[in-house]
Amino acid sequence: MKNKPTCQWAQNSFDAYEKYHDEEWGLPVHDDTKHFEFLILEGAQAGLSWATVIKKREGYRKAFANFDEEKVAQFDEEKMEELVLNPEIIRNRLKIKSAITNAQCFIEVQKEFGSFDTYIWQFVGGKPIINTWKKMSEIPASTKESDALSKDLKKRGFKFVGTTIMYAHMQACGLVNDHTTDCYRYKEVIN
Repeated sequence: MKNKPTCQWAQNSFDAYEKYHDEEWGLPVHDDTKHFEFLILEGAQAGLSWATVIKKREGYRKAFANFDEEKVAQFDEEKMEELVLNPEIIRNRLKIKSAITNAQCFIEVQKEFGSFDTYIWQFVGGKPIINTWKKMSEIPASTKESDALSKDLKKRGFKFVGTTIMYAHMQACGLVNDHTTDCYRYKEVIN
């Protein structure tokens, strides 16, 4: 993998970051647990580097019940205080509280649409948007689709779901293919 052309952001990085790029980023996700995981992780990332979050991913998995939205929705004040002291995650009270709130909202979306997956994919017409960026500098921080998704999620009570965060979610979960065209993963995630 190391000798293949790859997106600039994943070059010369640590193993878990490269593995994330090579095996996950941009691959279309249709699993609610994975969508919930990325909602928590993307929200935690706000204002920080994605590398910081990837390094703490396993800590998040343990702290947030393997990203089981039903369990996280039941977290109480005592559990939140425990999480604020957990060095394996980003110990930001607002971000932790938002993960609990988002779990509750996530369940409501599942009830309404049958799955969060059905809900989120409607914002891209049910199939990935295939972009043709040649350089990282061409990739936008948000789009009209992420604007619409963010606005709707906020209306439903979700927190830490601004348009830039939601565009990162769309990239991570393959709703858009933002691998640069010279990256070997560009064609692989399309197929």
